[in-house]
Amino acid sequence: MTQMADNPAPRRGSLVGRIVRALTRLALVLAIVFAALLLLYRFVPPPSTLMLGRWLTFRTVERDWVPLSQISPYLIRAVIASEDQRFCSHKGVDWGELNAVLQDEDGPSRGASTLTMQTAKNLFLWPGRSYLRKGLELPIALAIDLAWPKRRVIEVYLNIAEWGDGVFGAEAAAQRHFGKPASRLTPAEAARLAGALPNPILRNPSRPSRALQAAAGRVQRRMNQLGPLANCALPAASAAQAPFFPLHGLARARMSV
Repeated sequence: MTQMADNPAPRRGSLVGRIVRALTRLALVLAIVFAALLLLYRFVPPPSTLMLGRWLTFRTVERDWVPLSQISPYLIRAVIASEDQRFCSHKGVDWGELNAVLQDEDGPSRGASTLTMQTAKNLFLWPGRSYLRKGLELPIALAIDLAWPKRRVIEVYLNIAEWGDGVFGAEAAAQRHFGKPASRLTPAEAARLAGALPNPILRNPSRPSRALQAAAGRVQRRMNQLGPLANCALPAASAAQAPFFPLHGLARARMSV
């Protein structure tokens, strides 16, 4: 009788051990898959999880991958000015900005996602807000920054960012909204595209609302203030030319918005 009473405890212990071993193996497999994809995506055009979701549900995806050299330096600078002005100086996570958001006495009123963190989310995670997803973004962004140069990060970001329902990447966005390739975008057009990123479904760069026009104006001012701070993300030829925006040219761009 004593032996029968003692039997359940070892079985429970062995069950817990099997679960722990199974979870450990799963975590190891996921880590290997992530490392393999990280290496693969360094060299091949990757899809975003949103694109995969649309394909799986038989919805259309517009995306024409283009190298960074075929994307207007104005758009590169506009996106950095709008989304992550310290892109060239941080290591994937802007700890100072993140700490400021977390210490906000009124609660987080703004995001602290860098372009690298947004790339991590778009490539490996799911849309929507949650502490779990945000927690996963941090190590993935750090790994991306360690494995990829800055130009690859911005190249991937600009080719998977959503700019409308089923419209992904700078080339598809430029063709859809302005009827031209991404390489020929003007400062005003680039600012509209960057201004639409926080809400690409509701903000239409080809027919900008008053709110989008105001956002585009803010982006243009920040583009001019960036100076050489965005040069790490520009193609070598564009960086050598240091494309600043003189005030008279900026004024003309604003008038066309």
